[in-house]
Amino acid sequence: MLNKLLKNKIAKNASWLIFGQIAQMMISFIVGVLTARYLGPARYGLISYGTAYTAFFSSLCTLGINSVIVKELVNNREKEGVVMGTALVLKALASLFSCFTIAAIVSIMDKNDSMVILITIICSISLFINVLDTFKYWFQSYLKSKFPAILGIIAYAITAAYKVILIITKQNVVWFAFSLSIDYLCIGVGLFFIYKKQGGQRLKVSWLYAKQILKKSMHFVLPSLMVAIYAQTDKIMLKKMLGETEVAFYSIAVTLSSMWCFVLQAVIDSLYPSIMEAHKEGNRESYLQKNKLLYAIVFYMSIGVAILYCIFAKPMVRILYGTEYLPVVAPLRIVTWYTTFSYFGVARNAWIVCENKQRYLLALYLSAAVANICLNCLLIPRFGSIGAAYSSLLSQIVSSIVVPMFMKEFRPNVRLITEGILLKGVFSKRKKL
Repeated sequence: MLNKLLKNKIAKNASWLIFGQIAQMMISFIVGVLTARYLGPARYGLISYGTAYTAFFSSLCTLGINSVIVKELVNNREKEGVVMGTALVLKALASLFSCFTIAAIVSIMDKNDSMVILITIICSISLFINVLDTFKYWFQSYLKSKFPAILGIIAYAITAAYKVILIITKQNVVWFAFSLSIDYLCIGVGLFFIYKKQGGQRLKVSWLYAKQILKKSMHFVLPSLMVAIYAQTDKIMLKKMLGETEVAFYSIAVTLSSMWCFVLQAVIDSLYPSIMEAHKEGNRESYLQKNKLLYAIVFYMSIGVAILYCIFAKPMVRILYGTEYLPVVAPLRIVTWYTTFSYFGVARNAWIVCENKQRYLLALYLSAAVANICLNCLLIPRFGSIGAAYSSLLSQIVSSIVVPMFMKEFRPNVRLITEGILLKGVFSKRKKL
């Protein structure tokens, strides 16, 4: 009975998370289209450039704490106020450091463009405000994700209204740079008040505990930083080499190509527990079959969607963004194939955890980051946003397939992916009567 109630609670909690993500994505996408049409490629690219810096430093701001805090809260219910308070202070200090670092970097790199400096610094403020997002992990630890989900929708609606007002009143690009901070502020303040209302403990700071949690979380920072490098440096390099307009074209291509990825994530999340369970029970045949099934689903779903994007990219961009954004079509038709290899990496996490191969992840992320930077240097000057799209695709192939082929520990996984693509042993055989 208790197990059934727990399963229902987990399912309900997961449904709130999914609902919140879908609603936020829809609101964000619609308002993003309106904003892009109003600002035009150059000014929209300026905002994208500023947010690239904040996204790049966000992994440093968390100090890896987000990866361990739920477990810490569950294991230390009697001192959750210390866990929350210490995590907030550590992340706040890291965020302040990141804000000053961003200001220093952009002041040097873009010293002759005061507007770029101003926009980037305003965008970076969101890093500090987003520290309040830590409260959502307290709700997750109690399987109460409906509160963060609802607040997220409300915050996105407020931010959307703010942007619409800016568009109607024809404000300049500086005001749009504040939108991310407004979003985080609404969510953070709301989470804090609900945390108190739900009986959350008084926040306290323990420097002794700070050392303990940092010891557990720091090994998550470097892999996250590698992910940030190959996810954001292409935008920064596009801006430095070719200007804001190319950043806008590439950013929109990435946004459009990833707007359906929550479906893939839902599929992965649904199969993840069964893979773990098969491994736990020692059913090797079922375990391998489920892994191959997952890879097959990821491959054929993403390939099907990529083909549709290639066919309908031009009318989609023209209808949504207008003719001045038609240069988005070419990079979109390339970067859409990135999803296939990117989600091989996401789907592989179940195998990695079961086989205890986490320590090799850094090598994979590092290979992707290095490949991305090198390819960007070669391709962006010649092909612009199209070159950045090719760089993202090729670097993901390198980290998902090529490098694992040369790693003894990961060759069995490459074999599973290959057999999944070829549908070899994907479907369970019927038992003979």
